Amino acid sequence: MILRLGDFQFPDDPARLYPDTPGHPWVLEVGFGDGRFWPHFARTFPEAPNYLGVELSGVSLLKAARRLKDAGLHNAHLTKLPADVLVREVIPHAGLDLMVVNFPDPWPKAGHTDHRLLRAPFFRLAASRLKPGGAILLTTDHDEYFAFACAEAASSGVMRVEQGEPPAAALETKYALKWRDLGLGVNHARFVPTAHALVPHGQTAPYPADPLSAPETAVPHAVLTLPADFHPAAFDKVTDRRPPGRDPQDAGWTVVLLELYQALRRDGWVALAHVVEGELTQEVLVGITAREDGTHLVRLAKFGGPIITPGVKAAVGTVTQWLEGQGAVVKHRGY
Repeated sequence: MILRLGDFQFPDDPARLYPDTPGHPWVLEVGFGDGRFWPHFARTFPEAPNYLGVELSGVSLLKAARRLKDAGLHNAHLTKLPADVLVREVIPHAGLDLMVVNFPDPWPKAGHTDHRLLRAPFFRLAASRLKPGGAILLTTDHDEYFAFACAEAASSGVMRVEQGEPPAAALETKYALKWRDLGLGVNHARFVPTAHALVPHGQTAPYPADPLSAPETAVPHAVLTLPADFHPAAFDKVTDRRPPGRDPQDAGWTVVLLELYQALRRDGWVALAHVVEGELTQEVLVGITAREDGTHLVRLAKFGGPIITPGVKAAVGTVTQWLEGQGAVVKHRGY
């Protein structure tokens, strides 16, 4: 099954995701490509493990979904997300039995090492999400990235590095077969947590299923009075940003208001905002809707299943501030 970010809870419960196999081992594969690894690897477990795969390529997502369906692997979920966002926000503490990373993008160019997944901060995060006895398996053909990942794991202070032979299933992936045909070898390491420091989950929350009955603070909003002559005939792109904080979990945010549209069914407008927080990007709609008392409600729209993060709250604030610049008077802020 393919899941969106909005289909998860934060953090999520394996028993909710896998109601038919709640006590089975839980394996996360980062960068599953076309899905060749899991059908082979799943057979090595005495009982069918629960599987969660994360990938950034939409084409790979569809290919892997078909492959897993054809293999009859029903307790398997796929999602298109940045891996660190999924691990930080969705995976509960000590939730995973195993994490697998096969042939990750090495980002080999100078200055691109910050894009690499397997760095010390991620190892510390992953250690907090693995069960005692759990591990991260890395298989890669890239010698320099392999050495880099091993050094980062050691420097994290929470991982022991064990080098050895990769599981046979890792040699059945698209890239492994390519390197094998060229006569090239691969590197493999098992990263085993030696400490499980508590890394907190972020401030992410799903849009309420029933926003009308949810607490007033559940959905970011503001109430304001627009000037009598308000009519935004022209709208220029607005950018607002807050840099990352000292807390490693505080990625900061950038909000770009791209467009302002006249609402079709109600008296009001809709703003399209592009929100970037670290590796997480969302496109959200913020409505500006007339109310019976003459005020307007500025509120995050449900369309698209937005995840309420600090940056999404800030998007509502950015729209509100822009309206203030047009002469609006704010009566209440709830973001």
